[in-house]
Amino acid sequence: MSRSGRSISALAAILVLSAGLDAAQSTTRFDGQKAFDHVRAMVALGPRPAGSPALAKTRDYITKELSALGLTVDEQAFEASTPAGLIKMVNLRTVVGGPHTAKRIIVAGHYDTKLFKNVKFVGANDGGSSGAFLIELARALARAPLATPVELLFLDGEEAVRPEWEDPDNRYGSRFYVNAARKDGTLGTIQALVLVDMIGDRDLRIKRESQSTPWLTDVIWGVAAGLGRPQFVNEEMAVEDDHLIFLEAGVPAVDLIDFEFPAWHTPDDTLDKVSGASLQVVGDVVLTSLRAIERRISERGR
Repeated sequence: MSRSGRSISALAAILVLSAGLDAAQSTTRFDGQKAFDHVRAMVALGPRPAGSPALAKTRDYITKELSALGLTVDEQAFEASTPAGLIKMVNLRTVVGGPHTAKRIIVAGHYDTKLFKNVKFVGANDGGSSGAFLIELARALARAPLATPVELLFLDGEEAVRPEWEDPDNRYGSRFYVNAARKDGTLGTIQALVLVDMIGDRDLRIKRESQSTPWLTDVIWGVAAGLGRPQFVNEEMAVEDDHLIFLEAGVPAVDLIDFEFPAWHTPDDTLDKVSGASLQVVGDVVLTSLRAIERRISERGR
């Protein structure tokens, strides 16, 4: 991802949407420690850039964990044309509560790490936290699914192959996913997308991403306020990330990211920089928000 932005105070209208009624359920279902354990397992595999054997092992790990929950895992394999040549990439997806062709909400995050040739970069927060979060979210949702299907989408190739972030050398997985959805006619069935990225920082501080769909952002920040989660702050920052590919395709989308992470794209992005407590905060907010988003979609469709 790339920061393009400004940081300003933004006190938006708060939409609590009965968040308090869902709070107890959320906190008992999502387990931040379990999510942290998944981060640990991924970090143990070492650097995991797109096309690497370690990322293939990460896919195996994700698939094994989701299959153990009784979920079907779909592989969306493709070859990406990159500055380093063709690289095989694979998006993973699973749906809780129904088929991915039905009207659905997507929660997405990338599971690859940035390619560095001269340093060991294990991406505990940047790539590890989002992939691990989705596994634990799948477990929580499988225990109490929504009426609306929720697709958990693990995106490959978010990171640029070259050192600098320059289009189109980035977000390979989200571009392929959106183009494939256009072709098979399922793009219009995506009701909303919630993107998680770098959400495990011990010093968690998630700003409102200024390009995200306003009503989605308001719902999530309203839920966070209702749950008493001050880590979701009312300031804005513009970030280039996978959600923009969906926004450009007309899909309501929001990016949950703590981009003020000193270890970003450095060898210091290690397991000790990640906190199960931070993953718990985001898990509580996202789980409750999914039900609030479902209600909002239903109201907008009336």
